[in-house]
Amino acid sequence: MTDTQTPHYGARQIAAAALICFDNPRIGRPYDVAIELPEFTCLCPFSGYPDFAVLRLTYQPGPRVLELKALKLYVNSWRDRSISHEEVANRILDDLVAACEPVWMQLEADFNPRGNVHTVIRASHGTQLPC
Repeated sequence: MTDTQTPHYGARQIAAAALICFDNPRIGRPYDVAIELPEFTCLCPFSGYPDFAVLRLTYQPGPRVLELKALKLYVNSWRDRSISHEEVANRILDDLVAACEPVWMQLEADFNPRGNVHTVIRASHGTQLPC
């Protein structure tokens, strides 16, 4: 029987997560990339309860495109952080913009209702070009 490593391999991958990008294969051509991340979690900074959201990311690549597995691990790294809805949406957008320098990017964080309150945060960067 093999001993289980602690932390588990998934937790180790998340802890080592870094945003990775690759060269845009169609530099100069405006096109949209839409990504939905339906299992986002972070912690409420006041109650400590988990907050759940669907993140919807749409962007027009500049010089680089986000690598999807790295994005998944990066998003999962927020699960144990105490942070407000407004701050987490803006910080994630800032990190993504810094990583790939998009022409335009919008992040929508659609949080599950709690206590009869439903919050949707939209933050954007740049100017969207027609495709």
